[in-house]
Amino acid sequence: MPLDLDELDRRILTELQQDASQSLDDIARKVSSSKTPVWNRIRKLRKAGIIVRDTVLLDPEALGLEACFFVLVRTSAHEADWQARFLQAVRARPEVMEAHRLAGDIDYILKVRVPNARAYDRFYQALISEVTIHNVTALLSMEEIKFTTEMPLEHTKS
Repeated sequence: MPLDLDELDRRILTELQQDASQSLDDIARKVSSSKTPVWNRIRKLRKAGIIVRDTVLLDPEALGLEACFFVLVRTSAHEADWQARFLQAVRARPEVMEAHRLAGDIDYILKVRVPNARAYDRFYQALISEVTIHNVTALLSMEEIKFTTEMPLEHTKS
């Protein structure tokens, strides 16, 4: 059951999502509270599993990972053994940024970051050497319109 979040929790989470490296003093000032209540709230949110971890975001283009492919996977095999091998192969590939199992005609969608099309082909060849896939469609993102890691907190339970 989700933790009930009040307005102060939401403001603290918003600040942390925008910049988790800011000081406790800065967060407290921005949310109009003092340090101790803010620290206690952050501890409560961590304990509840709402704050999972602190991390940094890297610019993929600055790292030479200029190509973003969305890979649509259809399988004709739905056995547990196939799925276990597929999930293991996907989880082992650092190029896979996200992977989702879908409802509908497509079974899985992968978000893959690589330097270029040749690197994508190496990824694809490695994947199909590990597990049989019925059909794969790769879609190259021409432009990233929106990217965020911030959760929409206005719809959370209070």
